[in-house]
Order: sequence, then structure tokens, then C-alpha cells
Amino acid sequence: MATSTSLKTLLAKNTAAAAPDLVRQDAKGLRCLACGHRCLIRPGRSGVCRVRFNRDDELRVPSGYVSGLQVDPIEKKPFYHAFPGRDALSFGMLGCSFHCPYCQNWVTSQTLFDDQAVSMPRFVTAKQLAELAVEHCAPAAVSTYNEPLITIEWSVEVFKEAKARGLVCGYVSNGNGTPEALAFLRPYLDLFKIDLKCFDDKHYRKLGGVLSNVLATIEQAAASGYWVEIVTLVVPGFNDSDEELSRIAAFIAGVSRNIPWHVTAFHPDYKMRDPRQTPVSALLQAYDIGKAAGLKFVYPGNVHGGVGDRENTFCPSCNALIIRRSGFYVEENRMKTPGKCPACNVTIPGVWEDGSPGRSDGNGIPRPV
Repeated sequence: MATSTSLKTLLAKNTAAAAPDLVRQDAKGLRCLACGHRCLIRPGRSGVCRVRFNRDDELRVPSGYVSGLQVDPIEKKPFYHAFPGRDALSFGMLGCSFHCPYCQNWVTSQTLFDDQAVSMPRFVTAKQLAELAVEHCAPAAVSTYNEPLITIEWSVEVFKEAKARGLVCGYVSNGNGTPEALAFLRPYLDLFKIDLKCFDDKHYRKLGGVLSNVLATIEQAAASGYWVEIVTLVVPGFNDSDEELSRIAAFIAGVSRNIPWHVTAFHPDYKMRDPRQTPVSALLQAYDIGKAAGLKFVYPGNVHGGVGDRENTFCPSCNALIIRRSGFYVEENRMKTPGKCPACNVTIPGVWEDGSPGRSDGNGIPRPV
């Protein structure tokens, strides 16, 4: 408890005022609009996330630090239809609006909730992060590791610096958003990876969320012009029934058949140690369900090399191979013209770059793939 208390005190000293668009005065306190909880925060109290709090009738929010920082493949986010074969500067803060018992980033996301989750912040400026991306030849900056919607002002500060340097910006999010938050992000955010964890509201509430909030975020993000990719972690006994996966696939297809759906393998982690690791057969079944629903791009993940050619991107029109992958790495990109099939010239939806895609060689220098 002492560690959590001291960390909370440290974080409280590194804050900024909330964006005016994301807070509303209420008779009993301040209404935070950054995430779907829409917390009413009274003076001296914090929201569900514990990192946005009311100090003297001013909403204070995280600023000026990272808890996670890495340059790694953009496919790892995962974004498969954005700058393939390139790296992303991945940064994150602390805290989350959910409390998933199988969280793979629980050391950062569950800080201030769990005394075992200890990740100390490193203090940086937004300009330093953007310059670090440029230094490592990463064309994208992505807010990840914790839930970026609850630290939205800081990510926008970073994205402003990134945009000034010609970078693409992305979110890796649980999707517990609001229309106000998506509108606030729109001038700066390009890529939006959203988890659709299940299609059962009771299960969502056990994770700390509400299904309808996530569905609305997906619909609004797609309608607003963000490039959206969806991830469902397939957890045995939780969301792996054919009925539930079919409902997820049908919903995504109803928003857009062009949205890539990543169906990834669960492994025991954090507080969920009982279910077995997701078998490859379950991912292949999810893949078939997604295709049957009309989705053009379905990608089984976390079992690299175990799903045949399903990690690859194929043209939905002529079935020509577009991008060949091995795990998070692009082995071949046959696109001659960005966003076009080299065989039939049909448009392949995504966010593509001009010129030959590359992968950092570890020294920040892209190489052809």
C-alpha cells in the first residue's frame, strides 16, 4: 500500500488541466467526458480510472511522463493495414478504465488498483517523444500499454508534435469512448485499434465496461474516418462459442466489411490462470466465422507460424497475395502502388505509404522487405 500511495502522490504532481471539451461543470462536481464511464468527480475525489481527479474544482489529468516506451513493429499493435513492415514509437502512461483479469499489460494498466502492479514513470516532454520517433525512423507514434482515452490530453500533446514532423498517430484502446473524446482526437489521430472483447453485456460489466459504449465507439470511429482495426482475444470458456464469435463478426461486417478483425490467442496471465491457452483450432474456427460473415480481412494472431497463410493479406477481389507475414514481421510486400492490388489494381483499404516499405534494422535505419 505504501508503494501505491507514494506513486499516487508522485503522479498527482505531474498533471495538467483537463481539456475544456472533456469536462462539464455539474451541480455536485465535475463530469469527466474522456471515457464511457462519464464519472461525476467531486472535489478531492478521482474518477474510476484514479488518474483523473478533481482538485479545487479543476479536473486534473496525467501529463509529462511515460511508463512504457518502445520502438517495435507496427504489426505488433496490431495494425496490419498501416505502414506494413515499419516501426512505431509506442508509448503509454498508467491506469485503465477496465480491470480485465487476463490483462497482458496489467503492470501498467492496473497501477493504483493493485499493489503488485508497480511501474514507475519516466518524465519526458512531448517534443522529446516525437523527436525519438524521428531518430528511429518510425513513421508512427502510438499510445498503448495503458488505456489512452483516460490520458487523452497527454497523447494529443504528443500527437501535435508528431504531426508537425509528418508522423501518423495511433491508439491501442479498449474502446470505452465518448463522442466528445473521439471529436477531440480527430484532428490528431489516424489509426484506432479497438478491442471488442465479447458480445455479452454481463461479461463486459465484469471487465468494468458496457458493451454498448464499445459498439458505439467502433461505429463512430469508422464513420469519422479513422482507420479502424478490431481485436478479439479468444478466451476459452469466456467468448469462444460459435454464437458469440458470429455475433461479433456480424457486427463488424455491419459497420464495414473492410475492417480487419484480429482473432488472437489467450494465454494465462494476471488473475486468469485457469483457462488453457487458446487452441489453434479455435482461432481457425473464428477465422472461418469472420469470412462467412463477409469480412474481407481476418487475421489469427499470437500463434505465429501455426495458422498457415492466414497471417497474410490477400486481395479480396482476385485473391492475389499482397503482404506475406511471419508473426509481426513482413517478409514480402507486393504492392507496387500504395493501396492497390498488384494483380488487378483493386483498392486495398488501409493507410499506406509511398515508396518501398521497410523494417528498422535495429539501428533506426529502414530496410526494404
